[in-house]
Amino acid sequence: MSTEYATDEPLLSSSKQDNDFTYVTKTRFLVKLTRWILKFAMCSVFFAWITFLFLIPSKSVSDFTENYVDATSGSVFWVSGSILLFGGPLFIIAFLAVLYLRISGEQEFEEKKKSKHATLRLWTFPVIVDGPFGVVTAAELIVILLVVVYLICALSVYAIQNYNLIPYYLSQGKRHVMLKHTGLRFGSIGLICLMFMFLPVSRGSIFLRLTNIPFEHATRYHVWLGHLTMTLFTLHGSCYFISWILEDSVLTHVIDWKNNKIANLPGVISLSAGLLMWVTSLPQIRRLKFELFFYTHHLYVVFVVFMAMHVGDVLFSMIAGGLFLYMLDRFLRFFQSRKSVEILSAKCLQSGTLELVISKPQDLKYNALSWIFIQIRELSWLQWHPFSVSSSPLDGNNHLSICIKVLGDWTNKLKSHISSLSNEQTDLKLKAYVEGPYGHESPYHLMYENLILVAGGIGITPFMAILSDILHRVNECKPCMPRNILIIWAVKRSEEIPLLHSLDLDSICPDFHTKLNLEIQTYVTQESEPPLEEGNVQKYASPSVFSTPSRCGMSGLVGTGNIVWSGTYLMVSIIGLVVSLTLLNVFYINTYGVTYRWYKGLLVLICMVASVVVFGGLVIGLWHLSDTKTSKKEKSWNQNENENGGIQHGNSTSCKHSSEESFVKSTKYGQRPDLKEIFGRMCERWGNVDIGVIVCGPTSLRSSVAKECRSKNIGRRSNNPVFHFNSHSFDLGLPFVSEKEGNKREEFVVPSQKKTK
Repeated sequence: MSTEYATDEPLLSSSKQDNDFTYVTKTRFLVKLTRWILKFAMCSVFFAWITFLFLIPSKSVSDFTENYVDATSGSVFWVSGSILLFGGPLFIIAFLAVLYLRISGEQEFEEKKKSKHATLRLWTFPVIVDGPFGVVTAAELIVILLVVVYLICALSVYAIQNYNLIPYYLSQGKRHVMLKHTGLRFGSIGLICLMFMFLPVSRGSIFLRLTNIPFEHATRYHVWLGHLTMTLFTLHGSCYFISWILEDSVLTHVIDWKNNKIANLPGVISLSAGLLMWVTSLPQIRRLKFELFFYTHHLYVVFVVFMAMHVGDVLFSMIAGGLFLYMLDRFLRFFQSRKSVEILSAKCLQSGTLELVISKPQDLKYNALSWIFIQIRELSWLQWHPFSVSSSPLDGNNHLSICIKVLGDWTNKLKSHISSLSNEQTDLKLKAYVEGPYGHESPYHLMYENLILVAGGIGITPFMAILSDILHRVNECKPCMPRNILIIWAVKRSEEIPLLHSLDLDSICPDFHTKLNLEIQTYVTQESEPPLEEGNVQKYASPSVFSTPSRCGMSGLVGTGNIVWSGTYLMVSIIGLVVSLTLLNVFYINTYGVTYRWYKGLLVLICMVASVVVFGGLVIGLWHLSDTKTSKKEKSWNQNENENGGIQHGNSTSCKHSSEESFVKSTKYGQRPDLKEIFGRMCERWGNVDIGVIVCGPTSLRSSVAKECRSKNIGRRSNNPVFHFNSHSFDLGLPFVSEKEGNKREEFVVPSQKKTK
């Protein structure tokens, strides 16, 4: 019996392991299948919606749209039908995106298998590197060309329709009406563009998370759409103004406010606000007077309100979908930024760089390429500044850190404020208000076996986070593809070099050089020879660790946070909008016989705001309660984090005798990096592989790197690598200091501080 039992035991154990393996395999297959089904459904809805919008100028689709809008507007649902027709696909995709991201979030990041051959990718292949659009990838160029094709087709169809109407209006003696018809066509196309313009500017948008487009990149698309939209609306208004001039009745038509037709005066006010925003957003004005640009851009409220009154309820429903999603994002960000966040520690290097360690909840997720907006009310109640996160998510559960280059008024005030606090003998406390973190949904820096990181000045800070993240993953045997890393860092003076020494590599991953090939090339461009004290790593000039007994961390109310709560917030608000519009129609519009077109357009907008505040606010309240309970459970802090905020600060000894011997390091003076030579050398060294290139720095540096990637990819041989261009930026298109001011990069501020001479 004992012999039989002994022989049966391994069989039973093996069977159990096989069952577990089969269960895991089936689960992974089902999850993968579900993701593909959701992805296919989202793509199908999106392309069907785009096709519908593309064909709206055609007579068949236009007649269908008019019949549908008339039928739904006269029903109990009022304009809900119109909103669902134009914005419904956005809501459907958003709902499916919540499910998709939820399922994807349950899976751990899996290491991709190394491909046998390098492959080009449309979204990482730069095609245009100079020009008004900046660096444009092949995927972006395709979208731009599709928009151009749509504009050409729409304008052609409308031109043919107008041409066929010329004999009729000439016979009626109404020559000037054709100008108004032309203006009407421009306005119709402008509404389609306006429908998309609000989507990229939503920082925590579910669509940006779905497409893995960071907000700093999406801002460019908002700028492009803004220029296109205002061009169309300007042509729209100009056609009407010219016709009024020819009719010699400009003032009469400008102040005209029809109740049951298009109201002209709200349109004039809306267009005026839009033109003021447009003019002040031009690069020439934005660079010199950024505060003027920032504050006048808040006129979008005036623009939208009077737009609703100008076009009325039905036409306003065309843009209601995208606008409503933006309102949801803005309302959520408002609540998140109301919570004060304690700064755990502040340190200052002699290079003029500040490091702030900020408290955060343990369940707040971000990746190494994230960034945050920060406000310190002791310095200013109005200014919000974007900064890249310089710590890895694996550095600590309860904090993140940012590095700030001291350049302008605000950062100089911050440095002085920290110094004054550190000199006091009483309990120290420094609080900030934070929005974010925002950034890429997936850590794409982990998806290349070979990495080239190109930084200019303070642009090294996100790469410190990347390097720390990779080392943590290598040390903890977590999925991580990078094995060969080249860092190219250009600085102006050698005093900036110690910034990279604040990261003690060996303390993160002992003997990392046995698992990772790391090379750091530093270029000091404005010094011809090394200083006498070269080799002595500068220590922190003014360390300050603040006493923070309450441990007040960042708010979890952020679009990049809990996908379940953010999905609930989205869906409840959308349902609330439909319900509120229906109730308003039943108990007010139909009951009291409201017919004024401009008034109903305003009611739609008020209903949208009320839905966000009431229904969305209810979810935010519950979300906040849940976030508060979670924060209370995180009172047990790690002793190491309790002492110094959890951030790992290097010291001169470890950096000099340990880390410096663990990787290849070179410093060159009086020259800039020769990207052509460096990339050519990597071609010979790494062969036919995919190389991820990430650049963070001034616009000129991004263009130079993109140009070299394009050159190498176009002239690529079969045994050469493919360079995948990626840029990381937290400047959001904000200005740089002019060449006359020493070509220093202005700190990126919202709103901008004054430039220091």
